Amino acid sequence: MEYNDKLARFRQGHLNPFNKPKEEESPREDGEQEPSKESPPGSPLRVPEFQCLERVMDLGVSEDHFSRPVGLFLASDIQQLRQAIEECKQVILDLPEQSDKQKDAVVRLIHLRLKLQELKDPHEDEPNMRIILEHRFYKEKSKSVKQMCDKCSTFIWGLIQTWYTCTGCYYRCHSKCLNLITKPCVRSKVSHQSEYELTICPEAGLDSQDYRCAECRAPISLRAVPGEARQCDYTGQYYCSNCHWNDLAVVPARVIHNWDFEPRKVSRCSMRYLALMLGRPVLKLREINPLLFNYVEELVEIRKLRQDILLMKPYFITCKEAMEARLLLQLQDRQHFVENDDMYSLQDLLDVSIGRLGASLTDIHTMFAKHIKLDCERCQAKGFVCELCKEGDILFPFDSHTSVCQDCAAVFHRDCYYDNSTSCPRCTRLNLRKQAQEPGEEKW
Repeated sequence: MEYNDKLARFRQGHLNPFNKPKEEESPREDGEQEPSKESPPGSPLRVPEFQCLERVMDLGVSEDHFSRPVGLFLASDIQQLRQAIEECKQVILDLPEQSDKQKDAVVRLIHLRLKLQELKDPHEDEPNMRIILEHRFYKEKSKSVKQMCDKCSTFIWGLIQTWYTCTGCYYRCHSKCLNLITKPCVRSKVSHQSEYELTICPEAGLDSQDYRCAECRAPISLRAVPGEARQCDYTGQYYCSNCHWNDLAVVPARVIHNWDFEPRKVSRCSMRYLALMLGRPVLKLREINPLLFNYVEELVEIRKLRQDILLMKPYFITCKEAMEARLLLQLQDRQHFVENDDMYSLQDLLDVSIGRLGASLTDIHTMFAKHIKLDCERCQAKGFVCELCKEGDILFPFDSHTSVCQDCAAVFHRDCYYDNSTSCPRCTRLNLRKQAQEPGEEKW
């Protein structure tokens, strides 16, 4: 029996050849002394000596493989992980300070806490929707996407952190940062004030802001002490690094006045505002900068195409086949094109600069004209015959060689209309008919 106990102690404490030297091991609790080196070679307690300590340290294997690991890494639920964390904390307190074993135990504690955070269900504590300063925050379910928090300017680790996104302005932040938000939702500003700043970088100076951020009022200066002052090219104001991330955006004032589409550095608030306003038709170019049509030829062509589409619209509204085919939905992304011909959005001007808008609008114009003039007999019956020369094909108001009377909307050949010095025949006929009906109305 005594031999079996000694053999068990031998296997537990001396079987691993990579253990630390005997001088660093703690004395035995049972008070027995270790066998001396003078033991006979046949003794079962003789331990071979290893002189290559440097090689042992290079391998990095110095722990006891037969001892119980600190912390239950095989824990599969939250309760077991919490128990393992408490055990690991106690082990850290019992180990000598600044020792290697204590440092390893601290690393194990960190891994255990991360594992607990992964297993913890975020839906049990955090609501799915929060409304703060007109923001409508919804909890994100994506775990693999790495985003930046707009409040604390740090990474959002979706795997272990709960985060929210505003459905209005796409403001992202940690759940812990929700109650610290001071910026209202930009979409509310777009709803109440749908207009651009049309002055190019209206700078007033940092002293007019009292050397503070225009948004969060944090102290800033041009020397980056205490904070770096960054200018927004859209508003002309200065912001701190938390409110200005050097985002790039196309500035509407530079586009309208200089036809300049180079992205400029803007603040976070301005970037969201410009993104939400990108497709809104709020630019009336004829009033803001009418000379732009003399400089950009594509704008003249697009204005003519838009005018023709407005002339085609009455045909489609009264045509059953066109309504069933939903031809007007070809312009559903640019609804203002079937309402007026002078309002533009910033997205329209961007598409004009790269040639996309002119090509797509020409295709739609050709499709509409084909339906009216060739495919649909009902629309063909609504054409006009030139009453001045009474010759030629059926005319439509959107044809390039025609002219339209501004009073009665009658269509004539352009040459016939300008060569005729008299008034419009249809207007004359309508006036005579009106005069013939007036006496009868008085008698009645």
